[in-house]
Amino acid sequence: MVPKAAGGTTLDWAFMTIEPPAAKQIPSPRTFHGDTVIDEYAWLADKDDADTIDYLKAENAYTDAVTAHLAPLREQIFTEIKARTQESDLSVPVRKGGWWHYSRTVEGKQYAVYCRRAVRPSEVIPPMAEDGKPLDGEDELLDGNELAAGHDFFSLGTFRTSPDQRWLAYSTDFAGNERFTLRIKDLASGATLPDEIPDTYAGCAWSLDGSTVFYTTVDDAWRPYRVWRHRIGTPAEADTMVFEEPDERFHVYVSLTRSESYLMIKSASVLTSEVWLLDAATPSAEFTVVAPRRQGVDYDVEHAGDHLLILHNDGAENFEIATASLADPATWTPLVPHRADTRLLGVDAFADYTVVYFRRDGLTGLRILRKDGEHEVAFAEPVYRVGPGLNPEFQAGQFRLSYTSLVTPGSVYDCDMATGELTLLKRQPVLPAPDGTAYRPDDYEQYREWAPVVGSAADGTRVPISLVCRKGTPRDGSAPCLLYGYGSYEISRDPSFSIPVLSLLDQGFVYAIAHIRGGGEMGRSWYTDGKLLRKKNTFTDFIACAQHLAQQGWTSADRLVARGGSAGGLLMGAVANMAPEAFAGIVAHVPFVDALTTILDPSLPLTVTEWEEWGDPLHDPEVYAYMKSYTPYENVTDRAYPPIFALTGLNDTRVTYHEPAKWMARLRAVAGGGPFLLKTEMEAGHGGRSGRYDAWLEEALVLAWIIETAGGQALNAQTGS
Repeated sequence: MVPKAAGGTTLDWAFMTIEPPAAKQIPSPRTFHGDTVIDEYAWLADKDDADTIDYLKAENAYTDAVTAHLAPLREQIFTEIKARTQESDLSVPVRKGGWWHYSRTVEGKQYAVYCRRAVRPSEVIPPMAEDGKPLDGEDELLDGNELAAGHDFFSLGTFRTSPDQRWLAYSTDFAGNERFTLRIKDLASGATLPDEIPDTYAGCAWSLDGSTVFYTTVDDAWRPYRVWRHRIGTPAEADTMVFEEPDERFHVYVSLTRSESYLMIKSASVLTSEVWLLDAATPSAEFTVVAPRRQGVDYDVEHAGDHLLILHNDGAENFEIATASLADPATWTPLVPHRADTRLLGVDAFADYTVVYFRRDGLTGLRILRKDGEHEVAFAEPVYRVGPGLNPEFQAGQFRLSYTSLVTPGSVYDCDMATGELTLLKRQPVLPAPDGTAYRPDDYEQYREWAPVVGSAADGTRVPISLVCRKGTPRDGSAPCLLYGYGSYEISRDPSFSIPVLSLLDQGFVYAIAHIRGGGEMGRSWYTDGKLLRKKNTFTDFIACAQHLAQQGWTSADRLVARGGSAGGLLMGAVANMAPEAFAGIVAHVPFVDALTTILDPSLPLTVTEWEEWGDPLHDPEVYAYMKSYTPYENVTDRAYPPIFALTGLNDTRVTYHEPAKWMARLRAVAGGGPFLLKTEMEAGHGGRSGRYDAWLEEALVLAWIIETAGGQALNAQTGS
């Protein structure tokens, strides 16, 4: 039988003879609120069971066989990504004290090299080097390639120099499970100290004199909940716990303010937060609370010299900024008032200026407050993303910011905070394609569309869509399209430039981003309307976007592939159940598709801390019934599904591998259509493969699958696959 996509496109995979693996079924009953569910694939959650590993390997073998014919197209796309990327490159140096800090990538090497170079007399503009060559006089601090040697996976959890620039605190993970080992390096001698602290969380903070580093550790559910004090030169066993968060809804983070005057602990749940401060000059003293937590009040603290700035939502849905005295930090005086049309995202304090980061009309923006007035940093493109860059110096007069759009490569600017003048420091190089064709932004067009939500969930909502295509792309429904979505945690998927996406656009694709509810693109209410007992709005919004693109001639259902990851993977599973006919294929990365089972188990990482996002089905029958009605794994039927490609990591602690494994097994046993493919990285976690060349290879495979699934025979003929 020749597989067909839901929209009817025939996929030329009839030559395949390998049979997909069939997971054994071991009925496992689960009863909550009087409702009994039989889970035939619960056994896959046992990572130590040899049958589990054998099944995952069998799935990998099947996926390799089914996608083997894509090898030429995959190699073509990988070559395009590699050719267009300046492999030896240098980040724009950031000044901290007497040093410029930056990172370099080297052609042929997987990971970055982290460096610094002394600031020279009268040197104001960051020094740069052609073709990513080392700066003259550079001091190499850390080489990720040397650290990663002999490991299939490598990730840095923290990289922090002490205020006096004597020490470097860094942490490494070689499994992908986000358990890091913290080490201290003497930057004068280059020696790594005997200090070694295992099983830490990402991030750390230094005391002002560099004598002490603060770090966090996690509980059995991978929740960062304790902050520890470590004095340099002492054994980890002698470290002192300075803060513990007993409430399982809260995660704990530690940092040093930009002014370097205060160490800061933030304990935050989805809805509520609390901040504690400590004079960074007295690291052995006790932290004191800024304002005791109140349920539903979320606030951040920024030290601004003789006062504090408080970004909060107390009586302000879209947040406001207040000032508070150091002597009475719990009393807040409004500075930037709440606006119904503007979501305040952050505030950066400097000695003479304040920068406000905000979102309005689905776009991000920056506003600089001076003593004599204010101005906004404005850009002219119809869709874009602008945001703060690295700004470590409190006395700065220049504000580093980043800018990108769907056609403008990532750009780094310095903004003169006194005048608003922008200076472009660097734009991401895009080298010619393998055939010598140079990238020209004018060859592409970007648009903002608005999709009306219709049907049973109609409420007058219009969902913004950002999209890009080559000029001349037909609007008659014949163009293939990749539609991306996320829609959770108030995380916004803003428009940005992507070299891999060029490989799709040059194949005639439309690339679109659905800014659906559950994200934060249109303000706080956009988030609250897509969570808890309104979560289905996220899914109907995405379906509305897909249907709108087809109705407006951008694409058609049999040429539209959907893509999402993590909570966006839950979105993929939900829309596959609700409207399989709307998609030619679906790609789901580390998908949260067995959400109800996970959220019912308080011992797992994504449970108690997530109840404020999804609801508490363990104790609330209404939430249980609502989640059961949309959770992808629970709702697989015998309908014809489009082809689905799921990717996961064996060591993922955020969305465990067994969720997509169970989903694929049930789809294959129950559903029609397909085929259904699962690829498990056996040495990776939530972020997939860690090295850049390895990541490009994986992305090339996914894009090749997308091109064949959405593009049909015409594109296959063009690529020779």
